[in-house]
Amino acid sequence: MRTGVSVALALLIAAPAAAQNKEPTTYDRAIAAGYKALTLCSGIFNAGRTQAQIEALELKGIYPQYDAILPTLKATVEHTKGSFTAKVTVPFDDKIPARTAYWSRDRGCTVMPIGSVHQWLELLTTRAPYRPRTDADRLIWPAGDAEAETKPAANATALATTVSGALGEAFGTGARTTATIVVQNGKIIAEKYRDGFGPHISQRTWSVAKSLTGTLMGIGAHKGLLAVNQKADIPEWKADIDPRQEITIDQLLRMASGLHSETAGNRTDALYFGGTTVTQEVTAWPLDAMPGTRFRYANNDIVLAMRALRAKAGDEVYAAFPQKELFDRIGMTRTVAETDWQGNFILSSQVWSTARDLARFGLLYLNDGIWNGERILPEGWVKYVTTPSGPQPEGEFGYGATFWLMSRSPGVPADTYAAFGNRGQYVVIVPSRKVVIVRRGEDPAGARFDIAKFTADVLAALE
Repeated sequence: MRTGVSVALALLIAAPAAAQNKEPTTYDRAIAAGYKALTLCSGIFNAGRTQAQIEALELKGIYPQYDAILPTLKATVEHTKGSFTAKVTVPFDDKIPARTAYWSRDRGCTVMPIGSVHQWLELLTTRAPYRPRTDADRLIWPAGDAEAETKPAANATALATTVSGALGEAFGTGARTTATIVVQNGKIIAEKYRDGFGPHISQRTWSVAKSLTGTLMGIGAHKGLLAVNQKADIPEWKADIDPRQEITIDQLLRMASGLHSETAGNRTDALYFGGTTVTQEVTAWPLDAMPGTRFRYANNDIVLAMRALRAKAGDEVYAAFPQKELFDRIGMTRTVAETDWQGNFILSSQVWSTARDLARFGLLYLNDGIWNGERILPEGWVKYVTTPSGPQPEGEFGYGATFWLMSRSPGVPADTYAAFGNRGQYVVIVPSRKVVIVRRGEDPAGARFDIAKFTADVLAALE
């Protein structure tokens, strides 16, 4: 049962941010503290980076609304050696309880609501099965990392120059690349990392997770749990007069739900860093356009697709689904999907993964959804997610179903598609060239890595 302070502060966190003043509001400080607690928790315990490393890179250049606040907030990291749980605490106001993020093995980190008195593990009724992450390392690439050393390309010098340029600023002033991998014909032909990163260092995928969600929907369809053209069947929309019941899974995957959201794009601060949950926050938004009539890039649509999967699969199957049905099957052993404190995956953004694991993900699509002779995605799924339908975004790239389309990019084959994420996360798939390109970054706000130019230059170097 919630305490009075817990109820009051849950309402505070769920409220829209106040208009920006010269001095940050209590809400701004609360979100900034949640951002810091969660990022430190995941970066330390998922990725193995140090607090100092994270504060110098991952916590620099974030949303301007919070960027200046973070250095003023002191974090406390608690972890007992040999324990499979840990926490990070960040105070932000003398009169309000601190923000806390809890970590548990193979579940990653979750930011808690302010004032929560519960222990993190008590809130999880189901958990993903434990798997030692290093077990697969002895397997040959791409199943594992044995013999994964780079196989030089035919034009190795030109490719090396292009990849090295990505580690600098050749493709964007101020861009901060942390990793690049180029895979051709299933072999790693180029791989380079920023100091402090490496093959087994994970980062937050941000919106690359949306393409992971699209993949999980495909697996769910292959297993008969759902069909993309069916109504999403969100439990919170069961009232007879609720018009949102007409929204289909396909419309959610194509960002065409018609649902209102506080801001367009990838700002879901209350859910990501504020301690609210999917069922509290995401299911509450009303329609402000008819489903299927408007493209509006929104985290909510993708999170709702996963909410529909939970309703269809049941809690126990759902809790293990990303790891059991995708990550473990294709060797993504250092990928962790995180949840809110009610166990809902926040699979619009909150996944931690390595560059190599994302290269494996790209290979799954390059191989038409087949891995090691086993069909993981239904036949025709790759065509489905890469075919535009209905309203399209303005600008350089088109949109399929959780994947961006690069058919209009100069020097890039028309069949190229990609997963994009905040701070410069990219997984580019070029079927006609049998190439997968992964670029990871921690680009500060305002800096843009030119993924289309990088892709074109990599492909030119391979000719």
